Amino acid sequence: MIVRLVIAGLLLAHGAIHAGFVSARPPATAGGPPWPFELGRSWLLSPLGMSAETARLLGTALVAVTIGAFALAAIGTVAPVPAIAWRAGALAGALASIALLAIYFHPWLILGVVIDVAIIALALVFDWGPERLAD
Repeated sequence: MIVRLVIAGLLLAHGAIHAGFVSARPPATAGGPPWPFELGRSWLLSPLGMSAETARLLGTALVAVTIGAFALAAIGTVAPVPAIAWRAGALAGALASIALLAIYFHPWLILGVVIDVAIIALALVFDWGPERLAD
């Protein structure tokens, strides 16, 4: 059960880090790095003429889907629910996260994409799920 709890915690943490996109930006420090979670700036949407307000709305929706889906995956990891709960949550969370991180790209966020690709690979390529863990 401890392994299931660790996996659930990692899924929740990965989902929760996306809240940085909708949380208050910390005060800038002199010479400090720029805040990487910015929904008002998109390399993809801005050239298409999308307003910053619409871009923020789309980003906020992707954040909500990402956090909710990873929460479902975490529940599916530890609770006696159908195995599809984990797979659906993990895939929906990873895909929403990739979309969010791609649309509002910052080089620091590449680790998040790597984690999402690993989750997709586990779920689809290796057909892994928490039901394969011994209790």
